[in-house]
Amino acid sequence: MNENQHTILAQGEKNNTPVVGAKGKLVKILAPATVANLVCGFDVLGLCLHEPNDLMEIELLEEKKIVIVSADGYPLPLDPAQNTAGAPLVEMISELPGNIGFKVTIHKKIKPGSGIGSSAASAAGAVVGANYLLGDFFSKQDLVRFAMFGEKVASGVKHADNIAPCIYGGITLIRSIHPLDIVPIPAPELYVTIVHPQIEVRTSDARQILRKEVLLKDAIKQWGNIAGLVAGFIQKDLALIGRSLEDVIIEPVRSILIPGFDEVKLKCKEAGALGGGISGSGPSIFMLSKDEPTAIAVEGVMKEIYNRIGLAYHTYVTTINQTGVTVIDN
Repeated sequence: MNENQHTILAQGEKNNTPVVGAKGKLVKILAPATVANLVCGFDVLGLCLHEPNDLMEIELLEEKKIVIVSADGYPLPLDPAQNTAGAPLVEMISELPGNIGFKVTIHKKIKPGSGIGSSAASAAGAVVGANYLLGDFFSKQDLVRFAMFGEKVASGVKHADNIAPCIYGGITLIRSIHPLDIVPIPAPELYVTIVHPQIEVRTSDARQILRKEVLLKDAIKQWGNIAGLVAGFIQKDLALIGRSLEDVIIEPVRSILIPGFDEVKLKCKEAGALGGGISGSGPSIFMLSKDEPTAIAVEGVMKEIYNRIGLAYHTYVTTINQTGVTVIDN
């Protein structure tokens, strides 16, 4: 974290009264990308990335309304109820006394449909920035609850596997949505390599192709991998992490939407990656590595494959962001 950034939101419950404007009337924040599912943990596991980030400006208004502005001309919905940043704030101000609203200006750097938490970054960034201007009135769990309304706009379903790590930082387990129960997991110092093939896979579409029923033997194997992955993170057991990055339910279906997926996964592991898979609903693919040289070698493999396929792409070599959304001092 840079010296001109600082973490916001302490653990715990919300304050008794919002201190409106105590920290100013305008705040700039960085809202980071995230990787959801972590292969076997569909809708329950996610991690926060240092790069890329959306840049957002949140401004207090003295009337009960939400205003959305696209700073770079990106075609974002301006109706707050249809915007992934606006819908959470509509819910937030419904629980606030008086005439309080927000103007949100978004510099969109995380492409929608990329599979690295674009909608979650907008939703989480909006509520964290707004809460900062309210004197941290709401708890982190409250903010996740609000931000999930943004995910519902994006995919039709309220889920928290991108939202929670974006707000809490690090790796999170969503043990339950009803009631909301989020468990931060100690994250080892791993490198994350991501390739984003320049195609779009809409989360709503990727959900529609999933099987509605799962064989018991597949469920048992999946439960073992989820438990093994969580234990591997906590124990910093890299071999266990690698063995557990296996999905027998979701990935076999969704991977058909991503050109080159099977080759990328196989050759990245041959290059030394611990393992990886589809980031969120895709099309991005992520790989975890024990050190930077390995992560860079994995990036080279990804580039070679997509250059050969002839499909445009972006790559990132980054690390796990332990703080989540951050405020940038003016």
